[in-house]
Amino acid sequence: MTKTRLIALLHLLAALAFAIAGPLLAPDFRGYDPNAFPIPQGDAPVGPAGYAFSIWGVIYLWLIVSAAIGLKRHDAPDWAPMRPPLILALVIGTPWLTIATMNPVIATGMIFLMLGCAMLAMVRAPVLDPWLARAPTALFAGWLTAASFASLGYIGAGYGVVFNDVGWAYLCLIGALIVAIYGTRLRPDAPLYPFGTAWALIAIVVKNWGSEWGVAALAGLGAVLLLFLSFKTLKRQNTPA
Repeated sequence: MTKTRLIALLHLLAALAFAIAGPLLAPDFRGYDPNAFPIPQGDAPVGPAGYAFSIWGVIYLWLIVSAAIGLKRHDAPDWAPMRPPLILALVIGTPWLTIATMNPVIATGMIFLMLGCAMLAMVRAPVLDPWLARAPTALFAGWLTAASFASLGYIGAGYGVVFNDVGWAYLCLIGALIVAIYGTRLRPDAPLYPFGTAWALIAIVVKNWGSEWGVAALAGLGAVLLLFLSFKTLKRQNTPA
């Protein structure tokens, strides 16, 4: 077996493990246990509405399909740079749900590592095969951008670090938007990256509608901006030269 085929096979195995292990070991996970913190976070405004987690079904399946196609194209030189950071993100993510149910602090560090690896994989994804390689990686990184800062918000508010839960929601929304805009500029041909973050922000609007209007407004403005960037990129890609 050649080295390129072996790495491509590891990519597929990592994608399968990531998709199977988490839902199998923590099938009902919809966020951290509110009582896992010194200050319970039963309805933290930084968290999205529960329906938003359904995007994981799309991410899991798409990453598996991408890895399977990548195995057939194991010797394609433009796929090779993406694989190592993406494999690392998937390996870190495989036990993440289990650890999140036990230790949110460790889980927060892990999800930021996943985000960094996923963004690097997105940057290295091939220009060709946009819907088979770049798109699933970008969607994965986009969701992780919002999820990592939401996790940080739970930790900050749950341990009473400087701000309350509303203050941490504002801070983490701003952080997620900064990273999302930066990531969009890093890979302006990946419209599903800002879309993945916007999906989470819309769910934060839904979560806070009628209660924390300021948080809902900030999340809504951020989602509109990211959707604009996403559709602008998509339109540019579909416009004949």
